[in-house]
Amino acid sequence: MEERTGISGEGNAESRAAGHRLKSESYFREKDLWGFIHRSFTKSMGYTEEDLRKPVIGICNTFSELNKCHSHFNELANYVKRGVWQAGGVPMEFPTISIGEPYVKPTTMLLRNLMAMDTEEMMKGHPIDGVVLLGGCDKTVPAQLMAAASVNLPAIVLTGGPMLNGRLDGRSLGACTDCYGFTLEHKAGNLTDEELAVAEDAICRSDGHCMVMGTASTMASIAEALGMALPGCAAIPAPDSRRRHLSERTGKQIVELVRRDIRPRDIMTAEAVENAITVTMASGGSTNAIIHLVAISQRLGRKLPLETFDAISRRTPFILNLRPSGKYQMEEYFEAGGVPALMKELEPLLHGGCLTVTGKTVTENLVQAATLDREVIRSMAEPLESQGGIAVLRGNLAPDGALIKQTAVSAHLKQHTGRAVVFESRADLLLRIDDPELEVDEHSVLVLKNAGPKGAPAMPEIGQIPIPQKLLVRGIRDMVRISDARISGTSYGALIVHAAPEAAVGGTLALVRDGDEIELDIAARKLVLKVPDRELARRRALWKAPEPHYDRGYGLLFHERVLQANLGCDFDFLLPAELRRELLDGAEAP
Repeated sequence: MEERTGISGEGNAESRAAGHRLKSESYFREKDLWGFIHRSFTKSMGYTEEDLRKPVIGICNTFSELNKCHSHFNELANYVKRGVWQAGGVPMEFPTISIGEPYVKPTTMLLRNLMAMDTEEMMKGHPIDGVVLLGGCDKTVPAQLMAAASVNLPAIVLTGGPMLNGRLDGRSLGACTDCYGFTLEHKAGNLTDEELAVAEDAICRSDGHCMVMGTASTMASIAEALGMALPGCAAIPAPDSRRRHLSERTGKQIVELVRRDIRPRDIMTAEAVENAITVTMASGGSTNAIIHLVAISQRLGRKLPLETFDAISRRTPFILNLRPSGKYQMEEYFEAGGVPALMKELEPLLHGGCLTVTGKTVTENLVQAATLDREVIRSMAEPLESQGGIAVLRGNLAPDGALIKQTAVSAHLKQHTGRAVVFESRADLLLRIDDPELEVDEHSVLVLKNAGPKGAPAMPEIGQIPIPQKLLVRGIRDMVRISDARISGTSYGALIVHAAPEAAVGGTLALVRDGDEIELDIAARKLVLKVPDRELARRRALWKAPEPHYDRGYGLLFHERVLQANLGCDFDFLLPAELRRELLDGAEAP
């Protein structure tokens, strides 16, 4: 399975806890000049000599008014602090950058690694003995888990929770699955401007992140399945009082983790990562989870090939009836028992001996878990589908892999051959997709190039290529679409994404031309450009790399050092040195 490399042995938690010294003691117990300064400056904020003898707990609060999903985090942080005080610790809140999907341009993926770096350096550079990581929106939880893996300081994740279901005309709405639906129907002429505005007001009606099984819900579920969040954390709605209760319990538990010296690398083992993948596949989770789990695993010093995801998907039934692949949303998931209930159904497929932030194993945590609604959480004996939500495709069009959420694909497109309609960039797509003269029909395969990690830049969520308007008005709602971009976890349709290598570094995707025949066969995991090798070689000789989007600053750093999608889109220099050398040996360095 995963190959472990680049992490030195550190002993288990029990052996370390027997005699370990708290990090904060090196700041506040020393009787030298810096000890004097540390104590004096800290006391000036109201802390006492007694406080300075307790474990210091950092609370990484990613509240921001530019991040709707985190708008309620100051309240949650206060409940965490209450728990820390009650357990005998001293809470100290600190900020990092906060990344919210609705606002950040060109894409939040540009900033995930920056947030991971920010979080890592804040954890390493301050007198904190453990940290509570408050995350929620799509890239925040993976960034925090990447940082926790690198620093290996006692840590626990607290997510902000999903929004309540939107409501309109007696039916539930979900962001952002219905965002696509409403705008699609508006574009087709089936909704007026006034009706669209009514939908805007109805879909997001509380604090919290998207309430379908999009990337935010998927990553919250992964944090829980990994053992890095308390059981039940992922699904409690943001406004529910039980999320406040959980926040307080999280504050108490981080103090216990510090006392027992239980660290992220004790929890995020190779087996725990397999558990997280199993839960993702059974949930119909976001394709973005693959990029993030690869990045987290590599921070731990372990390779995580796409074949692992596909193998687990093949043996894991899809049993969670949540949109965009199913019928219900996170509110119903919570009422049905949440992630613990799902994991109880999956228990035969899980590594039950994995340690979690409760201090107990997965098996111990699941003793009282039970499914309360079989319409929402199916049994493995009666699944929605026999395989998990995500399939890994291979072929000459994506030698290093591409992904498709097979549970969200229209049945008639799961095996399809069609002629390519090619767009060289997002700008080209926006210019021509609705051109009445565009030579396209419902059998065509829409291809978007130069939307990957280097080419876009930063691999934005534009892989849900719009259906051409002239097909929309004819009632066409799904087509095979291929790109090196990402998609929102709330997306649906025959969307093939993360094609690697990307077009901007000379992947085969760069060589596709209008009229080329492309074959998709999900069951066979096949994605083939049906063009002779000799012709592809001729085209490659003529290909030229696009100019970088940046000539300075962080954008240039991203362009020069980001890895490809199948390697997690992390920066090469953030990986453990031994693993970095192994991954890049013989490969084209960024």
